[in-house]
Amino acid sequence: MENRADAEPQQEQAEKKNVIPLLTPYKMGSFNLSHRIVMGPLTRQRSYNNVPQPHAILYYSQRSTKGGFLISEATGVSDTAQGFTHTPGIWTKEQVEAWKPIVDAVHAKGGIFFCQIWHVGRVSNQDFQPNGQAPISSTDKPLKPQLRANGIDLDQFTPPRQLSTDEIPQIVNDFRLAARNAIEAGFDGVEIHGAHGYLIDQFIKDQVNDRTDQYGGSLENRCRFALEIVEAISNEIGAHRVGIRLSIFADYMESGDSNPKALGLYMAESLNKYGGILYCHMVEPRMKTLGEKFDTHNSLLPMRKAFNGTFLVAGGYGNEDGNIAVVEGYADLVVYGRLFLANPDLPKRFELDAPLNKYNRDTFYIPDPVIGYTDYPFLEATS
Repeated sequence: MENRADAEPQQEQAEKKNVIPLLTPYKMGSFNLSHRIVMGPLTRQRSYNNVPQPHAILYYSQRSTKGGFLISEATGVSDTAQGFTHTPGIWTKEQVEAWKPIVDAVHAKGGIFFCQIWHVGRVSNQDFQPNGQAPISSTDKPLKPQLRANGIDLDQFTPPRQLSTDEIPQIVNDFRLAARNAIEAGFDGVEIHGAHGYLIDQFIKDQVNDRTDQYGGSLENRCRFALEIVEAISNEIGAHRVGIRLSIFADYMESGDSNPKALGLYMAESLNKYGGILYCHMVEPRMKTLGEKFDTHNSLLPMRKAFNGTFLVAGGYGNEDGNIAVVEGYADLVVYGRLFLANPDLPKRFELDAPLNKYNRDTFYIPDPVIGYTDYPFLEATS
């Protein structure tokens, strides 16, 4: 891979010129990135009735830079994929049309924009499901109620229905069609959401998946569903437009694994087989739950070494440790969520080592089209 070979000269140049590593250019496949600070996928729950809204045009364009890479909020692949109010979809014509001006606004600023496509699986209840049916999953094991981010409300989940073997190709096809729709909407590619206890994670993790068919049991069988999705989407839109997000070490939504290192390595090596997908985006082992860092001896480095494409890391990064990750070759790109949410001009602030706006967790998931969404100030406004 040319990316690896270039790493040393880039490192030397960075030291010579006192360049900030996160702000050095990077070639991700055919995309020329001007810096390595990625806007991560952030659920914001402002897409009323699962349709992206005009206020998202401002939100995403505020966070766009020339040659900057953005990943959209998680976007449902079908009418069974939803588990939260006002999250966007990309399975209907109306949704595709609604995404177009948002994507155009990012492109107008010179940004590169991927759509993160997801299916929540059992992280849902019958109120979100067509005809009030049970959510679908790899299992029929129910999920315990979970405290919401506001620390007050409880999310209740309807016990899921285990997908039959012959239903699984239909779900794979839903992902394929969603990827095709994303390209029609103008996105540069898609990120498959294989993390955080949602449907793909429910298949790959052995503490959830209790199947006895070819999609359960062994590591190969548990990863089969994820890799069938990767293959179907790569065949549909080209592997050069495909990334995947994984949280191998995490236990979100009761989705843990007994041997995460083996699972991560198997996935990283397997992803190399599908025409060389563009990138692998992994969540740090320290992020066992949402928003909290834990001390750990685990590292993503073995997966980074095993995967041939661009490697993205996410999970509690700041300016300093983001730069270290790039310099030490631990990652090619570093993904920022809450900091990017609160600082629309995050790359500029990192460049100037300027103070950061503090994010307000209380406004992460409210439906307001402005508050906590597009009203975080830029540097010029604060100086």
